[in-house]
Amino acid sequence: MSEPHGSFTWYELMAPDAKAAAAFYGAVVGWTAQEMPSPEGPPYTVLQVGDRGVAGIMVTPKDAGGPGPVWIGYVSVPDVDAYVERLKAAGGSVHRPPFDVPGVLRLAVVADPQGAVFCMHTPYSDAPAPPALPSESGYVAWRELMAADGEKAFAFYSQMFGWTKGESHDMGPMGIYQLFVDGGETVGGMMTKPANLPSPFWSFYFNVDGVRAGVDRLKAAGGVVINGPHQVPGGQWIVQAQDPQGAMFCLVSANE
Repeated sequence: MSEPHGSFTWYELMAPDAKAAAAFYGAVVGWTAQEMPSPEGPPYTVLQVGDRGVAGIMVTPKDAGGPGPVWIGYVSVPDVDAYVERLKAAGGSVHRPPFDVPGVLRLAVVADPQGAVFCMHTPYSDAPAPPALPSESGYVAWRELMAADGEKAFAFYSQMFGWTKGESHDMGPMGIYQLFVDGGETVGGMMTKPANLPSPFWSFYFNVDGVRAGVDRLKAAGGVVINGPHQVPGGQWIVQAQDPQGAMFCLVSANE
């Protein structure tokens, strides 16, 4: 199997209106959308860079509980059933036990011990995953966890997936922003969340050609800026935003 183990390799938006979401992110990020028929419900929308899928949109089930529209990351593991048991033993919780998407993957929806939701999956396909740290527009370039306790969160993910510590940045009153390394590459960061954020969560940063141009596009398409744009250590520019259906997302670029 060609996908890395213990790495984020897929990203999925759960939203009530997949067509509207695809149109918004197409305008902002540049993705093209391809609908994949589903025998059990609405089609699954694959978001592509060229002919390569990097993310997807699933229509939120009417009986789904929990938060509203949201981006969720998928971590690839060699045996999702075994990893679910490891997660439970480490204090995590299971929102949906392992189930099959025939011919594609076996999947579980889980949360870390502090409540941040993510998915674990074991792919059935030999198709390679998108690169972990791409430089071109449309790929996911950064993964970020706002945790109830950043140090304890890092210990959990290190135990589960073998992530190691990279550089750390002292954010003053906001605390320490800890970078994490997966497969020899620095791929994300985590920290203790500010008190005004109600619960821990993962967020994902999509590469664009320039953050200010991305802000103009997202505003024109009905999105809202939450924070930024501003420059971060390392020289990149970021902005945190909300799409028209309420899902938080982030943009990043090497230039303003």
